[in-house]
Amino acid sequence: MSENKFSGVATPEIITNSHPSSHGLQRGFTGLNPYTGVWTVTEALHLARRTLLGATVDDIKFFTAMSMSDAVDYLLQVPAAQPAPPLKTYSNSSTPNDLDINIPQGSTWVNINTTDGGVNSKRRQSLKNWWMGLLLNSDRNIREKMVLFWHNHFATETNVIGNGIWCYQNNLTIRTNALGNFKTFVKSITTDTGMLRYLNGYLNSKNAPDENYGRELQELFTVGKGIDGATQTYSEADVKAAARLLTGWTIDGNNNVAVFNPSRHDTADKVFSAFYKNKVIKGQTGANGGAMELNDLVNMICDADETALHICRKLYRWFVYYDINDATEANIIAPLAQVMRANNYDIVPVLSALFKSEHFFDPLNQGCLIKNPMDFIAGFSRGFSLEYPVATDIANNYNMWQYLQTVGLALQQNIGDPPAVAGWPAYYQLPQMHELWINSDTLPKRNQFCDILINSGYTRSGKKLIVNPFLFTQKLTNPADPNVLIKDAVQYLLALPLTVDSMTQIKKDILLGGQISDHYWSDAWAKYLNTPSDMANTEIVKSKLSSLYHYLTSLAEYQLS
Repeated sequence: MSENKFSGVATPEIITNSHPSSHGLQRGFTGLNPYTGVWTVTEALHLARRTLLGATVDDIKFFTAMSMSDAVDYLLQVPAAQPAPPLKTYSNSSTPNDLDINIPQGSTWVNINTTDGGVNSKRRQSLKNWWMGLLLNSDRNIREKMVLFWHNHFATETNVIGNGIWCYQNNLTIRTNALGNFKTFVKSITTDTGMLRYLNGYLNSKNAPDENYGRELQELFTVGKGIDGATQTYSEADVKAAARLLTGWTIDGNNNVAVFNPSRHDTADKVFSAFYKNKVIKGQTGANGGAMELNDLVNMICDADETALHICRKLYRWFVYYDINDATEANIIAPLAQVMRANNYDIVPVLSALFKSEHFFDPLNQGCLIKNPMDFIAGFSRGFSLEYPVATDIANNYNMWQYLQTVGLALQQNIGDPPAVAGWPAYYQLPQMHELWINSDTLPKRNQFCDILINSGYTRSGKKLIVNPFLFTQKLTNPADPNVLIKDAVQYLLALPLTVDSMTQIKKDILLGGQISDHYWSDAWAKYLNTPSDMANTEIVKSKLSSLYHYLTSLAEYQLS
């Protein structure tokens, strides 16, 4: 074991070279065999941190009351109904005849067109605020985490799409398919209005084939370029053939739907390379020709073994760890890809096999990922049970969600607008990968965010967003005992344990205020419970709890999942 220089935490030695290209070194010895170890708060926290946006005390009590397998099954059960769409909280168009003016405040804008560029900008911000609200108020299932995953995978940028309705439709396409069938997903995202606009699919015609989407479909979305990003897979000829196959799709801007125009479609046969076993996809005519050829294209791509491997690597890096060495490729990625192929590319069986595996619960895979900004912000909010305005106060809720969304922007994760079609560099840029989330700019901003919400709070339009430390503390096992309180707080807030000496020092410096006897804290807590009207004592208890949580959230361990 080695001691972390930041806080004295004991961390496991990792048997690896940190550079992902060092495939010959062994990081772990576990595989996809079902996990048969203990199921305690520690394991439940690990599962919840990786699959939810933060883990609350109530979440963990809920999951530890069932078996590990049942907990995973529960997390993977996502309601069929989609969340209500984003609402109008922005000012009207300045154009007198713009239809947006007819939308009342607090009603949705997703079904009414606007020709006003300023209004579309406000709608895009409304979409981000709404999305942030879903992250902050997510249920006990994996949907929001998967929506983020697929948004990073099938990346688009709202600023490029422009039209707020198409941006919402793109988000809805991701939500609808997030835990469905990957083949169906690829077909849906290919003809999604937002994606057609983003990668120029709507311009692709037989007289001027556009290779943009045909290239990204293979390089990023399906086949990939191998574990090291340099494997020879598809060819340039395959890009050109895919571009020809996808000609004819356009957007009906009046009705906001993708349409296929047979007169713009290349009806000749498309011949693919040896990588695809020299497949010939027969050219089709008529109104259904585009859908028929797209179906053949997706089946051909998914018949290539490398496609399932590529998707499973992406899932692994999102949910487990960034480093995929030879052992991980052989013992985890290849078997997961086989699960995917055996289930005709259904997504849930793959996630179930991964989350129930001994590898997922291996101690080496716990507390080893740096939280992305959305995990960090939403996890803080959910963990401390931040209280937002009442649900009927739509405008002020959107204000608070916008504040937290802009914090994410400052931390370099702007939901809706990743920096490029490849998504966020933390999930593909070797060798740093997830370490890119932490730098001299973002780490102070993370600490400042926690500092503000724990101490002074954020105020807008007369509403304050601030941590009530009593809400979290009262859910712990025995807050009256300072030793148990700190032990529980560390377990729930930090992904790695602190040493006993560290926790003893924290108790002395913060909860006991330099006193020796534990009764100093126990008596103050008891007095708060019995006489909360004693404001002097209540403020002392609140101040010490706030200091404790401010200190813990400033540790390096708080950045980990």
